[in-house]
This record gives sequence, C-alpha cells and structure tokens, in this order.
Amino acid sequence: MATTNKELQPTIISFVKDLPNLCSLAGLACTILAIYFSILGIYYAAMIGMVWAVAFDWADGLVARKMKGRTGNDRAFGGQLDVLIDIVSYGVTPAILLMSYGSFEPIFLIGAFLILAASAIRLSYFSTFGLSNDAKYTGLALDNNSLIIVFVFIFESILSPAIFSTVFYITALGLAALNVSQIKTPKLSGSPINVYVLSAYTIAISGIYGWKLL
Repeated sequence: MATTNKELQPTIISFVKDLPNLCSLAGLACTILAIYFSILGIYYAAMIGMVWAVAFDWADGLVARKMKGRTGNDRAFGGQLDVLIDIVSYGVTPAILLMSYGSFEPIFLIGAFLILAASAIRLSYFSTFGLSNDAKYTGLALDNNSLIIVFVFIFESILSPAIFSTVFYITALGLAALNVSQIKTPKLSGSPINVYVLSAYTIAISGIYGWKLL
C-alpha cells in the first residue's frame, strides 16, 4: 500500500524540539513581556524584553548554522517561524509601545499603523527576494529598529514626556521609512563578532534599565 503524503508529514509539535525554534520561541516570550510592560507603562522593563528578543532572534540563526542533521523541513519551518515572530517583535511591539507612550491618543494610531505596515511590507519583500546579490539586505533590517529604540529610550528620563514623545514618534517613523527604502545594509547577525557585540549590548542595556527600574 502506498504511503500517503499526510502520513509522511511530521506533526506540528515535533518542530518545537528543534533548538533554533526554541530560541525563536524564547524571543517571542521576551516580546510578549515587552508588550505587556508597554501596555502597563513600565517602559524600562519593556526595553529589556525588546533587546532580549533581538538576542534570541540572532541566537536561533547562529545555532541553526552550527547544527548538523537539520532537514529541509526543519529549515523551512524555522524560516517561516522567524518571519511570523519578527512581525510581532519588530512590528506589533514598537507600534504598541508608541501608542502606549502617547497615552493612546488617536494621532499615535497613524504612527503605529505606519510602523506595522512597513514591517509587513519589508518582511514580505524579504520572503520573496531574500538577500541582494552582494548578500546584503534591501532596506534596514527590522531587528535594528529595536536596537535603536532601546538606545533612544535612555533619554526618556532626561526629556519631558511631551518632547520625548515627539522624538520617539519621529524616530519610529524614520526607522519605518528606512525599512522600506532601497538602502543596502549588511546582515549583522551573520558575523560571530557582531553576535558578541550584541551580547555585550544586551547585557549593558539590561543593566541600565534594570538600574532605572530600581
């Protein structure tokens, strides 16, 4: 009796045991915390969640490249999982953060939509065309958004809420414009040195905001 295609398909939950996917899901957990604290207005805690989401996002790629024996299905599933988590981490999260910091005033809905739309368009473009011929991204990669936002937020305690909300709004819109631009940017997560730099940055940012929370 011939084996059906359905019988050949792995179970959905079987992909959870794949270590790179576990890293991706850990990043999603950090993202959920960032959204939660953004809504509550505990922005320093949200910053910690956002930077750790990037760290786990980079870690899944690093782990995947070093692992042996991963099948084509493993790689395809991991790629799809990355894209879906990216839209939440780098699109939904900063959009909610912007609306929350703006006290959910209607004007901030426009910025939130533009952030999310740019993220969706950029990810769709990358899924279709991948890296350019010189192995660079077209448009600013979305993970850079979070890395820049968590740095900009360091100045939140220095500026008045009214001024900082304007600075944050302009920064977020500027990043969204760069996301869908034609600029070429290197794939930073592909270099081991950059991974070490991100690790140091993540620890430093966590320390700064942890101290601010105290």
